[in-house]
Amino acid sequence: MTIKIIAVMFIGLASGLAVGAGFVAFLTVLGIIPRLTQLTKTMKMIHYYEWSVVLGVFAGSAATLWEFNFQFPSWFLIPLGASSGVFVGMLAAALTEVLNVLPILAKRIGIDGQIVILLMALVFGKIAGSLYQWMYFVGK
Repeated sequence: MTIKIIAVMFIGLASGLAVGAGFVAFLTVLGIIPRLTQLTKTMKMIHYYEWSVVLGVFAGSAATLWEFNFQFPSWFLIPLGASSGVFVGMLAAALTEVLNVLPILAKRIGIDGQIVILLMALVFGKIAGSLYQWMYFVGK
């Protein structure tokens, strides 16, 4: 029995280290934090950005390991959801920026000089999909 417990602890630690290293490598390759500080012109605050990522990873890990039950008022959930959406959107935007997906797609479908139209189509599609999910699948 003790060997099984030690094996599970070792596998859990090794898996966590592998996933954590992959996440850090992903953020490093994309260059999200330096790019974000460039765009917001807050280069001197880069350590705060880095620590917010570290603390976010710790908070996410703690939330995964222990089941927390918070009773937040509904008005607090709006900025929380918006922040989550901004994070996912920025991560997706950083990935597409690194891979140069949008210019290649625009060239392939024949709208080279009108990437703004492609971006707006993606944004409105995401909004429509999110609204559809919330109206039809959440709470049922």
